[in-house]
Amino acid sequence: MLRHSKRLGEILIDKGLITEAQVMSALEEQKRTREFLGEILIRRKLIKEKDLLKALSEQFEIPIVRLTNKYIEWDLVKKFTPSLILDYRCFPVKEGDFSITIAITNPLDAWAMKKIEEETRGLLPKFVLASREDMDDAIRRYEEYLRKEISKEFEQE
Repeated sequence: MLRHSKRLGEILIDKGLITEAQVMSALEEQKRTREFLGEILIRRKLIKEKDLLKALSEQFEIPIVRLTNKYIEWDLVKKFTPSLILDYRCFPVKEGDFSITIAITNPLDAWAMKKIEEETRGLLPKFVLASREDMDDAIRRYEEYLRKEISKEFEQE
């Protein structure tokens, strides 16, 4: 994944969303809590999630996608472990000949990126950013799908 030379704080300052002092204060908190900078800024109500998504999209040059009401390719989703989707909050959205597009909420989550790499089985992962709300919706739909599949299995016995 390509990373722009500007850091997240610099992008948000350049957009006039926060001040350098606010970034420095959030970075001090980050040292103590190990939270992601964007999460701290949102929790402090200094930025909105859409501002964070736009800045991350710019920083990593990855597009933003809406997952709400998007058709889910269940045959594709079934190729991935529930852990990737539920624990790491990564959702497969499209499969190409040599790549798989995965929706993520945080491109800085190294554990999630490692898990994606393991599960794409040699295909090139392409990333799109999704809001937490959209990811929650996709995960809710996934959980409903799993419940239905489990019910079918019990009915067949």
